[in-house]
Amino acid sequence: MAVLLPAVAALLAVLLALLPLVTARLAPFLWQDLAFFCTMARASLRCRRRVAARPPTTLLDVFRQHVRLRPRHPLLLFQDQVLTFEDVERLSNRAAWALQRRAGLRPGRTVAVFLPNEPAYLWTWLALAKLGCPMACLNCNVRGRALRHALEAAEATVMLASPELREAVEEVLPELRRAGTAVFYLSAASPTAGVEALLPHVESAPEEPPPAGHRAGVSADSKAMFIYTSGTTGLPKAAVITELKMMMVASLARICGLRPDDVVYTTLPLYHSAGLLVGLGGCLDVGATCVLRSKFSASHFWPDCRRYNVSVIQYVGELMRYLCNAPQRADDRQHGVRMALGNGLRAEVWRQFLRRFGPVAVWEFYGATEGNAGFINYTGKVGAVGRANPFIKLFAPFELIRFNVERDEPERDHRGLCIPTKAGETGLLVMKITKSAPFHGYAGDAQKTQKKILRDVLAKGDAFFNSGDLLVMDSQGFVYFQDRVGDTFRWKGENVATTEVEATLALVSFIQEVNVYGVAVPGCEGRCGMAAVRLRDGAAFDGEQLFAFTQETLPAYAAPRFVRIQDALQVTGTFKQCKTQLVQEGFDPGAVGDRLFVRDAARRSYVPLGRAAFRDIQQGRLPL
Repeated sequence: MAVLLPAVAALLAVLLALLPLVTARLAPFLWQDLAFFCTMARASLRCRRRVAARPPTTLLDVFRQHVRLRPRHPLLLFQDQVLTFEDVERLSNRAAWALQRRAGLRPGRTVAVFLPNEPAYLWTWLALAKLGCPMACLNCNVRGRALRHALEAAEATVMLASPELREAVEEVLPELRRAGTAVFYLSAASPTAGVEALLPHVESAPEEPPPAGHRAGVSADSKAMFIYTSGTTGLPKAAVITELKMMMVASLARICGLRPDDVVYTTLPLYHSAGLLVGLGGCLDVGATCVLRSKFSASHFWPDCRRYNVSVIQYVGELMRYLCNAPQRADDRQHGVRMALGNGLRAEVWRQFLRRFGPVAVWEFYGATEGNAGFINYTGKVGAVGRANPFIKLFAPFELIRFNVERDEPERDHRGLCIPTKAGETGLLVMKITKSAPFHGYAGDAQKTQKKILRDVLAKGDAFFNSGDLLVMDSQGFVYFQDRVGDTFRWKGENVATTEVEATLALVSFIQEVNVYGVAVPGCEGRCGMAAVRLRDGAAFDGEQLFAFTQETLPAYAAPRFVRIQDALQVTGTFKQCKTQLVQEGFDPGAVGDRLFVRDAARRSYVPLGRAAFRDIQQGRLPL
């Protein structure tokens, strides 16, 4: 026995020494997965423990902790303004008193904020939180019926607006007055008769905090705000953000490595969750500084980063492509940015960004504002939105399921259950709705809330959140965004993912930007591919070159049949491409003012599309 024990000990030592080598071969990301799971678990427990306390510690309370600990630390930089944590605390206190006195606010009443990116957005948010009032974040681009609907959905009784949006306010003002909705301008003077300017009352109000009793009823499940889902169709949907969810989303930046000494630069609109909760909210969470810009500008982006000593930048959608498309400069790498945080970064732009601007750590994430879970790419895998972390999946189950594009519904087996996809197969992302991962739905629209819930997915009686997005997982567990349901179309019996075609066409030398979509053609099943293209400055469209390129790089069914040349491609406030109007306008040269081209296999080129060719296509005489 005395001889055996040293031998066993030696064997165990050898096995332990070999363990990293074995796992590196069999499970190369095991330790990264485990480490990130621990980070996520700590963050989740921290948020839940805070809001479960009595009284709960909300994001507002975290902000106030920073006010006490570092009152003179800059919280917000805007143009030449510097607002410290203490400054914002005082401003929000004054605003709370003014709102209570002038608008008669009581806890639980929703206040709609109709403001561009400016410091008032921050101190108004905190003022409403101090009064126990949820904030409805109105998209600055909504008008008329959509604006009225947004207010009604959140049951807002007060709207705070900027004079910059005077025309939009005055358009709906008669209806708002009839509905009893009070309207104020957050300005020194009012440009509209009968609408009061609130800023003088804010400036004359006390600096002391309002009574804590306003928040006596606040809990983890209390509605903290409503953020409207961005989209190109239909009316805006008011996603419910609870106190717990707000805390969880604000902690995303900390999870990715945001530190108290960081300076975060955001040009994203504050009426969306990325700018408000991830960017500004992340700074409130860790005590960092936020540099806010009114609107994105590619020419001012890097000069701003140098001016404000920015260390973290936020991006979304096509923003990074705009940076890469800007003229190169000798000082492209002269900046202090160490991390980029956002979503929607395409692989080719990701590589181009790193080559040009240097070794910035890119943290790509995926998540819907109203969703109950998401992904974070913590390994830096170019092009991926995250990993199917086996440890996290135990607590936040998700699945990619087969989806029939033609019928616009998931495929089901003989038992009526959904069919999970295999590695490399595109599927609809669904996330299980549980007590720890709830789906709060949309305010004022139970029908749309139920439409986002998919039932009997893996077992009878279960319920999953339907993301509406098509993703694919590779053999190593990395997850990649493919397309939005409705954007993917079917042609010649095949599914065409618009994002894949766009990524390919973006490599053409004369193309600056491209937006791919499907259009209906009489007598043809499915939809036919069409590309709206913005040319590079000084470049000319070359139909023969494009034909040869698509012939070599794309399957025959995926090559666009039509091309539309535009001076600028329309995007949403979060830089997502708009397709709906393009689909509706189609390829009719009589209705479209832009230059149109059609793919001509006989001439091996894209040739101008005139009225005669359009009639031939409509009548089936010109095959596609």
